[in-house]
Amino acid sequence: MPVVTITMAKGRSVAQKKQMAEEIAGTITRVLDVPIERVTILIHELEKENIALSGILISEEQK
Repeated sequence: MPVVTITMAKGRSVAQKKQMAEEIAGTITRVLDVPIERVTILIHELEKENIALSGILISEEQK
């Protein structure tokens, strides 16, 4: 049973997350030759104040 964990900043729409999950599950099914029912995808969303790139919070970059 493949398990994929996606960690990303909050802000994507449900439609975007749905499309991402469908495409990832489809790719895993094709590449690993497993039934789609066996693919689990976990989406963890972080507040932008909890992510830093190059030492700068991404919540601060957008100001």
